[in-house]
Amino acid sequence: MSHAYYQLPNGRVASIDGDCDFPPLSQALTEPNGLIAIGGDLSFSRLLSAYQQGIFPWFSEGDPIMWWSPSPRMVLYPDELNISRSLAKTLKNSPFEIRFNTVFREVISACSNTERGGQLGTWITEEIINAYCALHDAGYAISAECWLDNQLVGGCYGVKIGNMFYGESMFHLVSNASKVAFVKLVEKLKGEGIGLIDCQMKTAHLASFGAREIERDDFIKQLSMLIKNV
Repeated sequence: MSHAYYQLPNGRVASIDGDCDFPPLSQALTEPNGLIAIGGDLSFSRLLSAYQQGIFPWFSEGDPIMWWSPSPRMVLYPDELNISRSLAKTLKNSPFEIRFNTVFREVISACSNTERGGQLGTWITEEIINAYCALHDAGYAISAECWLDNQLVGGCYGVKIGNMFYGESMFHLVSNASKVAFVKLVEKLKGEGIGLIDCQMKTAHLASFGAREIERDDFIKQLSMLIKNV
């Protein structure tokens, strides 16, 4: 099925309503950076296909589903994880208990509900929550959870396909809880042979952990190798 297109101020964007596949990544806009398609659904098969191509959904409540593949792409190589002195001290004396995949829905819901400075609302809608819980049930989406006195106080989640991991979001209710969960998750992923962690867009917070930008073509090349046996 051929694509219909939306004409935007900075170019046209493919509509993927119905059974349309995603267009070639070369058609992604440069402004807004990486917007490649609008529409479709968050079905299990659609989401899995998107991640296998280096595409992810990101949209606000009430908007159509928007699909992105930005360039450059923020990534973290597990071997390059940077832990600050203060965080290393927290890890050494941590009162937290780390668990994995015990309360996935609670983690993604907490990411949705946590207020973030300078951000109105959330992109983690109920539709997103249900879609990623389906990925979790199939073994693709995973959570790292930080517990204190048997209460969930922080965590993060993402999507794992082959030897590739896509970080999605994190939250904390207690200082450093999300950072500790993230470090423990990276260590776990490294032990499982994950070669690359996608962080999507550049932030100072991610850069502090050692994440850096690479060009989309390089990202896709590495992605293809890491998921080639899936």
